Amino acid sequence: MAIVTPQPILMGNASIKIGGTSGNNYEGAVSSVEFQPTAGSVNFKGLAPTAVFTYATSPTWALALTFAQDWDTTNSLSNYLFDNQGKTVQVDVYPVAGTGKKGFSAQVIIQPGSIGGAIDSVAVSTVTLGVIGAPARVTQA
Repeated sequence: MAIVTPQPILMGNASIKIGGTSGNNYEGAVSSVEFQPTAGSVNFKGLAPTAVFTYATSPTWALALTFAQDWDTTNSLSNYLFDNQGKTVQVDVYPVAGTGKKGFSAQVIIQPGSIGGAIDSVAVSTVTLGVIGAPARVTQA
């Protein structure tokens, strides 16, 4: 058995591009980005004590974003999500930005974020975007 020495990542220089090759990079507005799987299991229990069966289900994926609201900048993430709700677009996420770094790409369904927030604080929004299929591994060019 081999000993695996991990190389943990620090989410301090990430990259997120929304909208494919003609899209915009939004890492300056995003404080949290996370592809989240949801999977479960299905059980069947028969009358016999040994008739217990468990099956894993395929995961579904979502992309959770937390970002600063900006309604004054024309191509801000707030405006992009509001103006493109319901559309399917490509999102590329690189937990560590840089040429040759590994990341993930997925087709997501755009939903708008919240509007407004509490007094004396930065107005942030958290939105969960549905992923079509699953994220694919990619390498940053």
